[in-house]
Amino acid sequence: MNRRKACQILGAAAVIPTVASAKPSHPRYVLSSAMYGDMPVDTVLGEAKKAGCESVDIWRKVHATHREQVTEMGDEAFQELLKKHDTTMAISTCYPLGPFGQDEEMAWVEKNGGHMTVCASGKMGEIDASGAEAKSQVKAFFEKLKPHYELAEELGITMAIENHKKAMLSSPDSIRYFAEMNPSKNVGIAFAPHHLYDAVEDIPKLIEDCGKENLPFIYFQEFHPSSKEKMPKDEELKQLPGFGTLDYVPILAALKKVEFDGLAEIFMHPTPRGIPILETAEEITAAINKSRTYIGECLARIS
Repeated sequence: MNRRKACQILGAAAVIPTVASAKPSHPRYVLSSAMYGDMPVDTVLGEAKKAGCESVDIWRKVHATHREQVTEMGDEAFQELLKKHDTTMAISTCYPLGPFGQDEEMAWVEKNGGHMTVCASGKMGEIDASGAEAKSQVKAFFEKLKPHYELAEELGITMAIENHKKAMLSSPDSIRYFAEMNPSKNVGIAFAPHHLYDAVEDIPKLIEDCGKENLPFIYFQEFHPSSKEKMPKDEELKQLPGFGTLDYVPILAALKKVEFDGLAEIFMHPTPRGIPILETAEEITAAINKSRTYIGECLARIS
């Protein structure tokens, strides 16, 4: 898609405030660095406030290069960039480390002022399990996670585990058992509606079943085959709120009902992974703001 087409798609975005709303019913947005691919981390941090985000989520390869950039520049230089752009780092998304390999990363997050890590659960047997098998897997997962969530408790870090297809935490049953059996206030679900594409009608009830105590984080992303298959950009953008067909009103109504006060991340996957979702940082931020406008319109429809 050329620059003119991108501007046409994004041009419908309303002019909205560049800081997150203070109203409890509005999400606390965090900016995903993965949306900007391999752009300089300095550039990404400079977009946080423009995108209405209170903080930044630092991603690593293969989805971005920003964690590696921070390692290269050093923590002090990174902290200076955060000050320069008047933002904070809230999250390190660290899928390659998995839930049992991020002890050092949690310490790094705490050192740099953050309070959360995000990754998937990995496999514990049968994938996408339900019923008794899902319950057994969740139980085994928490037993294995114990020394790591105890460290998280010491550090004041939340381990947010994403429900992800072909993983232990995947099916509606596994999500409910996870919330029911969760042994730590420092563990929660990185709730991913796009991985519940075969159970869309269950999403609001799952949010209610989990409650805000088990939901520190939610992705605002819609399932679309372009997340794994090369397609025209206007198809790829359909993963974003307001660009696709997913109705966010029942999702937001459920979040409001449980008084969700965690972080929300407007997100999509480009194909191939690791590239910016659009050509320029300005275009990416405009797309995020268009999605924020749509979320705001949905919230206005909720009594």
